[in-house]
Order: sequence, then structure tokens, then C-alpha cells
Amino acid sequence: MEATVAERGQITLPKAVRDALGLTKGTKLKVELEGGRIVLRKDVSDAISKLRGRFKLPPGMTTDDVMRELRGRAPGDPYLPPDDKPE
Repeated sequence: MEATVAERGQITLPKAVRDALGLTKGTKLKVELEGGRIVLRKDVSDAISKLRGRFKLPPGMTTDDVMRELRGRAPGDPYLPPDDKPE
């Protein structure tokens, strides 16, 4: 895929790239230089800040408990749920 730099420094990202990343009009991108490469990253910080505080944890659960439920036990995690404890 190719993109051409226009007179004012603008480029048009190929539709396949926009579709694959869910980029729509107004999506913010972070522009970074890595060696001789230009890296564009979708800025998700605004999306995360909009969600902050909207979800409540079930009573008695910590964030770590919820993450373990979603992802499973992490390597090196010292926590053993009651049903996983050795007998």
C-alpha cells in the first residue's frame, strides 16, 4: 500500500487500513518517529478517560479479582482462588 504526501503535508490512509483499525473522521492519531520510520498509533487515551468511573465492581471484588476472571491467572501470580488451592 502507498500514500502520497500532498502539498500541505497531508496523506490519505488507504481504506483497508482505516477499516482494519476502525479509523473514522475525527479519530486522533499519535505520530511517532522510530529510527527512520513514521509510526501512527490510534490515540485511545480519550476513549479510556470517557469510560473511567462508569463501571462498578461487584461488592467484595477488587480490580485484580475481575482481571483474573477475565484473563485467568497470570504467571507468577501468588493468588490461588479457593477451588485451586492444593488439598
